[in-house]
Amino acid sequence: MFKGAKFAGLTAVTALLMSATAHAGAIYEPEASLKDPEPEARRCSLSANVALGTEYVFRGITQTDEGATIQGGFDVECGMFYAGVWASNLDFAGSTNGNGDIVDTADIEIDTYAGIKATIPNTPVEVDLGVIYYAYPQGEDPTAELDFVEFKLGASATLLPNLSTGVTVFYSPDYTLEVGENWVFEATAEYTLPQVGIFSPSISGTYGYQEGDEADGGVDYQYYNAGLTLGFMEKFALDVRYWDTDGDALANCKDVCDERIVGTLSASF
Repeated sequence: MFKGAKFAGLTAVTALLMSATAHAGAIYEPEASLKDPEPEARRCSLSANVALGTEYVFRGITQTDEGATIQGGFDVECGMFYAGVWASNLDFAGSTNGNGDIVDTADIEIDTYAGIKATIPNTPVEVDLGVIYYAYPQGEDPTAELDFVEFKLGASATLLPNLSTGVTVFYSPDYTLEVGENWVFEATAEYTLPQVGIFSPSISGTYGYQEGDEADGGVDYQYYNAGLTLGFMEKFALDVRYWDTDGDALANCKDVCDERIVGTLSASF
C-alpha cells in the first residue's frame, strides 16, 4: 500500500509549495538603498537548547530502552543559512562481539546538520533543504556501521491564523546498520490555543512512513504521535506526547516500538 511513499512524499512537498496563497506585503523594500544597514534577518545569531525527557523516541522507536534522556545542542543562523549540533544519551540493546562478549552498542548520539531555509516570495511557505549526519561515537556493533547521513527537503506554512503544517521527505543512501537506501515521509500539524495564565498551549501531531530497502535488511513501517505543549516564561516548554507505530511490520519489535507516553521539559536560549 505504501510502496510509493517516496514519490508521495515528494508530491506532498510540491503540493504545499504550489497551494500557498499570495498575501499582501513585499518581502523586500524596493526603495531600499544599497547603503542601508544590513537587514537584521541576514545577521548571524547563536542559540542553545537543552531538554530532560522520560525517554528518547526517534520515529516511534525508543533509543534509551524506555529510560530517561538528557539532550542539548547549539544552532547558528546566518540569514537563510543554518547549522548546528545536537546530542543525546542512548541505551541500545547490547550485541555480541567476536569473542562472544556482550558489548554496549552505543551510549551517545551526536547529530551535525546544515542547510538553507527560505520563504517563497509573496507566500507563507518556508522551504528547508538540508543534510544531517548521525554519529554514534565509540559505538560498537560487530555486524554493521551505525553512522549514517540523511538529506531532507521540507516545506511548512501557516495556512490559518493558529494552524501551521509541514511536510518533509528524508533520504539516506545507506541507512544505519548499512541496510541500503531509506526514505521517510513525514507530515506535521500544530494548532496554537489561547493563552492560559502563564502558559502558551498548543497541540500538535506527526504522521510518518519509512520505506526501507528490504533486500538489504531495511523495513517499512508507520509511526505517529500527538501531544500537548505548554510554553511558559518565554524560554521553557513542557511537552506530553503519545507515540505509537504499526509494530507488526517490525521484526523483534518487542517493547521498543509499542505505544508510549513521553514527557519532556525543554529550554532554549
